[in-house]
Amino acid sequence: MRSIAEVETAYAVSSGWAELALAVGGFGIGTGEFVTMGLLPNVAGDLGVSVPTAGHVISAYALGVVIGAPLIAVIAARWARHRLLLALMAFFAAGNFASALAPGYASLMTVRFVAGLPHGAYFGVASLVAASLVPANQRARAIGRMMLGLTGATLAGVPLATWIGQTFGWRAAFVLVGAIGVATCVLISRCVPSVAPVKGASAARELSALGRKQVWLTLGVGSVGFGGLFCVLSYIAPTLTQVSGLPERYVPLVLAVFGAGMILGNLLGSWLADRSLMRTIGGVLMWNVVVLCLFSVAARNPWTATIAVFLVGTGVAIVPALQLRLMDVAADAQTLAAALNHSAFNIANALGAWLGGVAIVGGLGWASTGWVGALLAVGGLVIFAWSLKEERKPPGALVQCVESPGANRVG
Repeated sequence: MRSIAEVETAYAVSSGWAELALAVGGFGIGTGEFVTMGLLPNVAGDLGVSVPTAGHVISAYALGVVIGAPLIAVIAARWARHRLLLALMAFFAAGNFASALAPGYASLMTVRFVAGLPHGAYFGVASLVAASLVPANQRARAIGRMMLGLTGATLAGVPLATWIGQTFGWRAAFVLVGAIGVATCVLISRCVPSVAPVKGASAARELSALGRKQVWLTLGVGSVGFGGLFCVLSYIAPTLTQVSGLPERYVPLVLAVFGAGMILGNLLGSWLADRSLMRTIGGVLMWNVVVLCLFSVAARNPWTATIAVFLVGTGVAIVPALQLRLMDVAADAQTLAAALNHSAFNIANALGAWLGGVAIVGGLGWASTGWVGALLAVGGLVIFAWSLKEERKPPGALVQCVESPGANRVG
């Protein structure tokens, strides 16, 4: 008979492999989402449209995430999470292969929308699975480790895919992303525990999350407050080449620097969230206001711009904190709430890309995206303050109900 220590060690190894499998899926999704930003000039030139117009392809993907996350979470409420993860990643892979074959601008817009549909549901379900594998005081760190795939994509996947896209054509980048999706299906089938569907799960129960004010306010913080990062990132390639004077061949290196900032922010943010969730959310929003303003000032020099890009990347620290916050305020409708977190982030993506394009077309210049982003971060702070005020009201106290750690463990 094995000792308790041996059982705990064996389970830690098992959960580690599961987190790795989920992270590879995040790596593929992150690469597919962000590589378009680095290849916008290439896509625009090939399809015969302007760079701001090509930026609408980013918004189309984000819209797919916004719509797909709640739709899939409700429709598949009774599915086993292992099975749902496999289906989502297979669909994502197919969407990216289709993107590589899109013949024109309109068709690319359509298939990018379709490719975005499984994005939010995947991260939402993966977050719940990762959190269920660890003790309650380590949930944010487990989510953060799973999210390392997404942040790691900006360090390795996006620069690699950007280089492939610049060398062999932007379509080749989406072939790479589709291949990562296929590999993820294999890893999930082998490494993620297969457990029964959540007891009592139903579409009606998941939809109950929409009746909770704190769910909506938390989603508002992410939708608005996180838009600044995307406002800058959506136009990072032309900003670096036309404002900073950086040769195009060095753009992938700066994207890797941005990825390093995201990895650091993800690790620090999840560590801090396990210690003080609400302070972490408020603190990261204030940090984003500062670094986004700094970006607009620093963009005129390639060296200072690179430093500012790194700091902007650290703003992703808010992601695991908001994910955990939604899981806590959603009561027993966690799948929908967790998925909606990524709908919120992609509303931020679409909003940031759109407002950044408006500022650029309006003659404010490529570097103005930092100022616009800072205003979005301030908007997130206002919504966060509203959430705190509502939570302190004596009547209708917040009900928190989270799945007990290990509830879905396989013995």
